[in-house]
Amino acid sequence: MKTPEELYQQREKRVQDAIALRVPDRVPILVLFAFFPAKYCGMTIQELMYDPEKIFQAEWKTMIDFEPDMDNNPFGIRLLGPLLETLDFKPLKWPGHGVAANHTYQYIEGEYMKAEEYDHFLLDPTDFMIRRFWPRIMGGLSGLQQLPPLHNIISYYLGMPMGFRGFTQPEVKEALETLVKAGEKSLEIAAYSMRFSKEAREAGFPMQYGALCQAPFDTLTDFFRGMKGAMLDLYRRPEKVIQACEKLLPFMIEMALNGTRASGNPRVFIPIHWGLDNFMSREQFNRFFWPTLRDLMVTLIHEGLNPCPLWEGNCTTRLETIKDIPAGKACYAFEATDMVKAKEILGGTVCIRGNVPLSIIATGTPDQVRACCKKLIDTVAQGGGYIMDTSTGLDDAKPENVKALIDFTREYGVY
Repeated sequence: MKTPEELYQQREKRVQDAIALRVPDRVPILVLFAFFPAKYCGMTIQELMYDPEKIFQAEWKTMIDFEPDMDNNPFGIRLLGPLLETLDFKPLKWPGHGVAANHTYQYIEGEYMKAEEYDHFLLDPTDFMIRRFWPRIMGGLSGLQQLPPLHNIISYYLGMPMGFRGFTQPEVKEALETLVKAGEKSLEIAAYSMRFSKEAREAGFPMQYGALCQAPFDTLTDFFRGMKGAMLDLYRRPEKVIQACEKLLPFMIEMALNGTRASGNPRVFIPIHWGLDNFMSREQFNRFFWPTLRDLMVTLIHEGLNPCPLWEGNCTTRLETIKDIPAGKACYAFEATDMVKAKEILGGTVCIRGNVPLSIIATGTPDQVRACCKKLIDTVAQGGGYIMDTSTGLDDAKPENVKALIDFTREYGVY
């Protein structure tokens, strides 16, 4: 019987072998439990978003019961309730704040940066975010819009003498007090996150990712311009889109480097939202989306890290383009892309992951799950470079189907 440390090293090596395009001892198994632990452990999603002990207990029981090769630390994207409430965060509906107690949170699309504000963003993104963007999306920070540009407060006679007057405004003081309270909530999230990773390692389970960042185009579209705004920008102000993506690129790199240095984990999760076949043409993908995403991934690879994008939707027409990265350093998870074509085109360059349909996991039978896993192992796992997973998070999964996926792959996926 292996010790927890031996299990940890074995699981870590299994996944890293797959990413490096070596043949591991068997097909690695990674899943995104998401809010599945709530239902599995008889809790509501609202309880998991607000109670750190309950989310710890639910995620831990799920990890121990199903034994994937790696788990996801649940705190950074699920223990959000108290922080969102403190900030009066507007672009999200979550249990108790717009959706029922057992529903997952929902993002509200919007043009949170107006088209005419591109120049402000490009001149000084931090100033734009603090004085325009934050007050717009967080009611608790609305007072910050009364501040002057802080980049004009430079030294004792240059901006400083009268530059701090804005901080005496009651609304600004209130916003600063909100920031302190938000900081306390962030400290709690960080403390539980560190505790979970530490105790999971001691039990033999590595974490899938050490950091998260986004493609610059996705960041611009998701959080600043919204889908409608971004689609119009591709035609009306294409150069501004490219400049904004280039402005965001170093921020995304910094976010990934800081996270991996703090966690000691080289794998960087990069969810891909708008690079899909059905959103933009191949020409638009090659002009607006891919250049800064490639720069991001190549920079991370040169830093010794492993970019791990989750290509949501169908990205089959992108395969030839996204092959252009250093070999054996990244892992592409696919939701609905043709996996046979992905293996054929990317097989010598990138490890691929997924894509057992969530429809089968949520509504099918264990036999259907096993048949789907067998087909994937027989067609795309040969010779290594494949990781078993579902198409996306397991929120609505049947426990017996999750067990079928993991148990079957553990037995049939041996090389």
